[in-house]
Amino acid sequence: MTPQEQHDYKLRWLPGYAVRLHSDLDWKGKDWCRKRIPRESWSMSTWTNVYEHTFYFESEIHANEFSKQWPEYTNL
Repeated sequence: MTPQEQHDYKLRWLPGYAVRLHSDLDWKGKDWCRKRIPRESWSMSTWTNVYEHTFYFESEIHANEFSKQWPEYTNL
């Protein structure tokens, strides 16, 4: 998919399933997503709250798997 096609595809399913993650773990969250999920099936917004970024997933299954990785730091 081209970047434009990815963007258009994401607009159809966003906001999807949201998982908040502590801002110190953003690089771990992105790394986890890049290794497991197609790029067009997840998105991240930075600084959605104090010390917090929000990851959005097309699939509820991916959102649940993601939140299990850092249970003490997700959905603060």
